[in-house]
Amino acid sequence: MAKRFGAGVVTGVVATVGALAAGLFTYKKKVVEPEEQEANRIEENRVKANRKSFSAHQG
Repeated sequence: MAKRFGAGVVTGVVATVGALAAGLFTYKKKVVEPEEQEANRIEENRVKANRKSFSAHQG
């Protein structure tokens, strides 16, 4: 009985760690990466706007 209990504990720990890893991966894909992409898009637009403004006031 002790052998089966130990195997069950190990299986439970592995399953829990796997579930946590899957949750963190999903959170990163659904929340963190879109925020980073939006920040990058805003930064690119800011740079383009600065170039356009500078170019418009030359001459």
